Amino acid sequence: MLNRIQFKSLKNGAFAVAALLLLGSPLLSNAQTAAKTGFNHVALCSKDLKKSNEFYTSVLNLKIIPNPFKDTVHTWYSIAPNIAMHVIQAGCSTAPKLIADHICFSVPAISPFIALLKQKNIPYSNWKGVPNQVEHRVDGVSQVYIQDPDGYWIEINDAK
Repeated sequence: MLNRIQFKSLKNGAFAVAALLLLGSPLLSNAQTAAKTGFNHVALCSKDLKKSNEFYTSVLNLKIIPNPFKDTVHTWYSIAPNIAMHVIQAGCSTAPKLIADHICFSVPAISPFIALLKQKNIPYSNWKGVPNQVEHRVDGVSQVYIQDPDGYWIEINDAK
């Protein structure tokens, strides 16, 4: 038989368990929040939105989607199902862009893409910066690096 202290402890413990179940524990809440976190968009700064639009539509073949801001300083692109990129015309940083800070797009085959780059006189390199070199990774993926009109590095690969 339980004495009064044991019963009170059990009663408080049961209350704590019930409270956790009803209100959710911080651990459960954090796990649920993390499970709901998803990638939405990436934004890049552009000194000349018209040049950026030309680059992203004609070189990367990105589709422009409706601009939720309905202004003339943003262009939104669909880059994957339910994922967007927007380019914002503004006073951009003049800091050098590093190849390690890049975005990546995949193409069905690297050779036709390189032909397009040559046709448009767009320089490309491998990761080490060697011009006109395709990098062949150990996993079989081929890749090159280019820069957009504002100097942002973009990896293009043929990953399936």
